[in-house]
Amino acid sequence: MLVLCYPKCSTCNKLIKYLDSNNIKYTYRNIKEDNPTYDELKKWFELSKLDIKKFFNTSGLIYKDLNLKDKLNDMSIDEKLKLLSSNGMLVKRPLIIKDNNIILGFKEENIKRITN
Repeated sequence: MLVLCYPKCSTCNKLIKYLDSNNIKYTYRNIKEDNPTYDELKKWFELSKLDIKKFFNTSGLIYKDLNLKDKLNDMSIDEKLKLLSSNGMLVKRPLIIKDNNIILGFKEENIKRITN
């Protein structure tokens, strides 16, 4: 299981605490220092079958500074993926990948679903 997190994110820290306390093995990746690539994001987006907008960290400062709320509707999926791959702080976190399962955010029941 790959876990992309930002160390200062409280939701990410809750996930890590949950994984550690339940002895669930994972590989940690700092999303700010090691941003997901375009190819990774494209693969995860396609596997997830989610709306590409779900991959955006809509509460982040960069999202707000770039006024993406108004701009995303006019962008292609390819443009959105390129934008996401340009800065890890634009990506919703935590981002959890296990096999063909993609989870955005932390809900305990979703982790149980992919680890049991």
